[in-house]
Amino acid sequence: MRTGIGLGLLVLHAGSVLAVTVPSSAPSNAAVVDPSLLSVSIEFFTFPAYTQIKATTNCLDNIAALRGAQPAVRIGGTTQDRATYNANLATAVNYTVASPADAPASLTFGPSFFTLASQMKGSVIVGLNRQLNNQAATRAAAIQAKNTMGNLFAIELGNEPEFYASNSPIIPSGQSWNQDTDAASEKSWFTALSPSVGNIFQGAVYLSWNAGGQLSRIGTDGIRFLRSISRHSYPQSACGGASTNLPNLMSHSGIVSYTRQYQSEAASTHAAGLRYFLGETNSGAALWIVDYVLQGAINGVDRLYFHQGTIGNCAYCFWGQSSVFTPYYGVAFVSEFLGTNGAKVAMLDDGASAIGVYAVFSSSNAPVRLLVINTNYFDGSGTRSSTSVALTGLVTSSGTKQVKRMTAPAATSRVDQGAAVTIGGVSSFNSDCSRAGTQSFESVAIRALLESPCHDSLFAGAIRK
Repeated sequence: MRTGIGLGLLVLHAGSVLAVTVPSSAPSNAAVVDPSLLSVSIEFFTFPAYTQIKATTNCLDNIAALRGAQPAVRIGGTTQDRATYNANLATAVNYTVASPADAPASLTFGPSFFTLASQMKGSVIVGLNRQLNNQAATRAAAIQAKNTMGNLFAIELGNEPEFYASNSPIIPSGQSWNQDTDAASEKSWFTALSPSVGNIFQGAVYLSWNAGGQLSRIGTDGIRFLRSISRHSYPQSACGGASTNLPNLMSHSGIVSYTRQYQSEAASTHAAGLRYFLGETNSGAALWIVDYVLQGAINGVDRLYFHQGTIGNCAYCFWGQSSVFTPYYGVAFVSEFLGTNGAKVAMLDDGASAIGVYAVFSSSNAPVRLLVINTNYFDGSGTRSSTSVALTGLVTSSGTKQVKRMTAPAATSRVDQGAAVTIGGVSSFNSDCSRAGTQSFESVAIRALLESPCHDSLFAGAIRK
């Protein structure tokens, strides 16, 4: 894509027309994009089972092919704080549940757990137990992970400790449990375990507490143990019968507003020389993922780890035993938009409407692709709304641009229920996440492009040179 206008940005709302000027080079507020920006978190107890699903390898490899780098993996979650390491256990995990859809109340895991983790192609973060206050077992597990895993990036000690019960063994007798108490506990464990494994820890791992606040609490002598800070984020919960609202979740202006909360945490984390991750996040929906990933990067998030929960009982997972779910289409689409040459990304609209416009830039600051995303909610009945998007600053010798679309009949469309969710005109993935069909680009005249309405109920369109 070539552009003929300078760095100026114009966003105009006139009726149902959105006008955006495309800059000829990356603006000063463009965000650097980590090659593994979109990554994956897998619930601790079910991780070994995920490695036995063919779709796990295929889905991750698809992202790697589109981005030129493997997505990173975090292994952890609620059950990491229920898991005790047993160096003599012959299996990767051992637990009992009443139903395959349940998560265990307690479990043990053995050395082969880390052998499986070592076979992941991307870098891996491993979450270990702190809540049960069995430091000897956790140290043994950390040493095994370090000795087994050449791909080990960091170790977490505990998961969302703000929710530890009042009788959790880690809580000192007679003391209240708050962020100050937890930060002191984490620092104590970093200090105790680092001689055995090095300074390779991921700190905070909070959902509701301010993750950046841990840095001031542990001080520079505590920060030296860390590689990264982790914040968890679920814009809408799918747990415990929680109600959800898809129109609100997928709203572009809502996503822009929600993700601004990460700016200050990311800034303080980066100032300390550390990486800032959303170490566990999700809520489902393809269009939400496209927008959320890009807004995460714009607000300073280095990587977003989308959580994959209990197989067969996960409202927001990307894949399962025998199906690829609709959210994965958003994963693939935003990965292709960022591409193998996407180094920076910028939002070109003002974030106030349902239409989002983004540009991705190469390492030389040249624009390479545009994304137009329509988050107007449509449930499949009645008449669809439409918005025209005028993109000025595009020039081309041929008079055309190439466009690829992601579409569906409705915002509620589910691939596993037979809905025709498509990228480039085809349903792009088989049940094992292998690629299916041949995606196509549309050749669109510049004038037609500027005047064409975004009226698909679930729409994102990427424009390339």
